[in-house]
Amino acid sequence: MTQPALTLYLAAPRGFCAGVDRAIKIVELALQKWGAPVYVRHEIVHNKYVVDALRAQGAVFVEELDECPLDRPVIFSAHGVPKSVPAAAEARKMIAVDATCPLVTKVHNEAERHHLAGLQMVMIGHDGHPETIGTMGQLPLGEVLLVETAEDVAGLVVRDPGKLAYITQTTLSVDDTAGIVAALQARFPGIVGPHKEDICYATTNRQAAVKAIAPKIDALLVIGAPNSSNSRRLVEVGRSAGCTYAQLVQRATDIDWRALEGISAVGVTAGASAPEILVNEVLDAFRARFDTTVELVETAQENIEFKVPRILRESV
Repeated sequence: MTQPALTLYLAAPRGFCAGVDRAIKIVELALQKWGAPVYVRHEIVHNKYVVDALRAQGAVFVEELDECPLDRPVIFSAHGVPKSVPAAAEARKMIAVDATCPLVTKVHNEAERHHLAGLQMVMIGHDGHPETIGTMGQLPLGEVLLVETAEDVAGLVVRDPGKLAYITQTTLSVDDTAGIVAALQARFPGIVGPHKEDICYATTNRQAAVKAIAPKIDALLVIGAPNSSNSRRLVEVGRSAGCTYAQLVQRATDIDWRALEGISAVGVTAGASAPEILVNEVLDAFRARFDTTVELVETAQENIEFKVPRILRESV
């Protein structure tokens, strides 16, 4: 039987960003340097495939520091941690390696700088997300106020309306965040923003690529984990750009083929913590069912690389 024709529009950039690459490399280098087990506080990045692969190499994932033995190294995830976590590791004389993405660290440093200048912070982010917890935990309680939506701005109770700054989670929707920033600036005209956009280059680039393919497609598949903020934002961006069927899938086995019956164009992208092997798995699954033509839609090129911490560049 002849297979139905289908065009797959493959977004670029997609998948791993420099911060995720670095975090995974940190765990692998730590295993090489100290042997297994190496402990990781929280998932190193939000992707089950990646976490399972590192677990198979000897990484042990825990939620809190007190689950780690004192005589083994501990790695802090790419999302960042509150200041209290490295302080506790130091007090326990543990070997600690920080895999926080440098672009998240940039936001931490911004918050610290504004705090020292006497400003109270407003953070735009998702309540309960590890990055938000880590960033808010850089400053004393009450110094960072969280808003998730433009509507939240009206309810903010601040110490001094004239002494405010805002920061954002790095993995938010660019468009949604712009609306929240506008609400903050309307209510607090003197609020100080970041020198450079807090939403990271990888999040921005992946969202732009989805917007570029949205007019061409009948459906969008975003490869990523349910707890991955940047992956979930890609689904939302696709829907906002007019793609009525936009779904998050962890891998090819999650695709709802019945929902794709009768369509002729599908977009595929991947969140910043999804490896390319899962993209290839999805492409192969389409090739098995359709006469598939793949078209690359590239909106930017990325060549950023972050160094791993010095402790891993030194010999044992």
